[in-house]
Amino acid sequence: MSFGNALKNFGVIQEALVLGLMVVSMFAIFYFDIDVGYKIGIAAIAFAVIILTSIASQLLNLQKEAAKQAQA
Repeated sequence: MSFGNALKNFGVIQEALVLGLMVVSMFAIFYFDIDVGYKIGIAAIAFAVIILTSIASQLLNLQKEAAKQAQA
């Protein structure tokens, strides 16, 4: 399985998506008049998505390094 050039751009795309998710979650938490339980849920989901994308990025980088090590 090869990701090729996708890994090079994934960092930039990931940063943009995480920043967008953070902005949307901050608007939902501070500016919308919704129940506190929903605000906590939105914050938890946003945090989980950010953590999972970071873990996925690190795993892809490790896989790429392992493939380079195997070829050498």
